[in-house]
Amino acid sequence: MTDTLTLAPTTDGLARAAGLLRAGGLVAFPTETVYGLGGDARNDRAVAAIFAAKGRPSFNPLIVHVPDMEAARSVARFDARAEALAATFWPGPLTLVLPLRLDAGISPLVTAGLPTVAVRLPAHPVAQGLLRAFGGPLAAPSANPSGKVSPTRADHVLAGLSGRIVAVVDGGPCAVGVESTIIGLDGDPALLRPGGVTVEALEAALGQSLQAGGSETRPNAPGQLASHYAPGAPVRLNVTAPEAGEVWVGFGPCPGAALSLSETGDDVEAAARLFHILRQADDLAGPAGRIAFAPIPDRGLGRAINDRLRRAAAPRG
Repeated sequence: MTDTLTLAPTTDGLARAAGLLRAGGLVAFPTETVYGLGGDARNDRAVAAIFAAKGRPSFNPLIVHVPDMEAARSVARFDARAEALAATFWPGPLTLVLPLRLDAGISPLVTAGLPTVAVRLPAHPVAQGLLRAFGGPLAAPSANPSGKVSPTRADHVLAGLSGRIVAVVDGGPCAVGVESTIIGLDGDPALLRPGGVTVEALEAALGQSLQAGGSETRPNAPGQLASHYAPGAPVRLNVTAPEAGEVWVGFGPCPGAALSLSETGDDVEAAARLFHILRQADDLAGPAGRIAFAPIPDRGLGRAINDRLRRAAAPRG
């Protein structure tokens, strides 16, 4: 165990965080989606420490975060489709799974030994500042114990990982609130995980439909395991009339709901609030209670919200 520092998102704070990363330490930092747990993507020991801190299975690949397109192209091979999506949506909440460059220097633990790599150029100014200060690629899954609720605030990170990592850079709440959309481009374009960029926008940019992709048993990108984002209390979905002992989380007009993702039915607000509300509901439910979510339309960001909720509600091994 180690004391986990909380660093300010200042020039000095980012310089100290970058020094800790260069020394092989793990530093959590905000992105526009959720807080990521950063480690040097070229350092086997640092990447192994990410898996150990999270209790994450080693067959589940990590996303490599980079500060600019030059760095992205040094890690992965971009074709015309990838270049077009990057030009439209980067920096932003989109991850591309592309063929790995053999000379990229990325630890094979990051890719789970696969010939592809997941790459993202985040938009958050603190993430951008840290990546530039560090001067290299960072492997960064969500900064929480594996399978649990993702963190959108620094205190969420500390609640799950305090003592397991060297520092967290406190950049305030994350604006998007659900993880990045992941698109596989090592074959026909495939949706591997819905997220902060909508499927509709991606299909419009590509000029074609996305195939369904991914595997719960042999994932080629994060967020594909059946049980994920799980609170302590059991979760029930599409509930219009909660049962006794359930904390009801509304969406849109839901008189009597204990909490609401968005009282106006705004999927952007709901996505930004999802993981924080899930934590609040878990606290209200306590050890014997349950959580019930009102129906959410499965379109736009609602698709990403429902994906996270289905995994939160899945049977747990």
